[in-house]
Amino acid sequence: MAAEPLHVVSLCAQWCGTCRDWKPVIDETASSLPHLRWRWLDIEDEAALLGDLDVETLPTVLVGRGDRVLFFGPVLPRVELLTRLLETLSEPEHPAAQVDDEVAELWQRLRPASS
Repeated sequence: MAAEPLHVVSLCAQWCGTCRDWKPVIDETASSLPHLRWRWLDIEDEAALLGDLDVETLPTVLVGRGDRVLFFGPVLPRVELLTRLLETLSEPEHPAAQVDDEVAELWQRLRPASS
């Protein structure tokens, strides 16, 4: 049985210049890794979805598989950094990250029901 795909969520804001720089990086990386699932989440437009989670650094990336968060944190807007991170996280045995309850709850709200 194949491993479930990674889901990559970019937590950004339209007013954030770095986030605007991040969008082409996400688009380029997504086109080179189409087997992953991608989501752009504007923290202001979708604030209710965040619950009590306070995103302190933009852009922040949330990567999960199944019911596990594998990574949550800022990533500089460079294709090679994001690609390297995702290659590492793609290992089927990669352990879950230690995250706050708010991050785990956000992932549970975002992840596909079939995962």
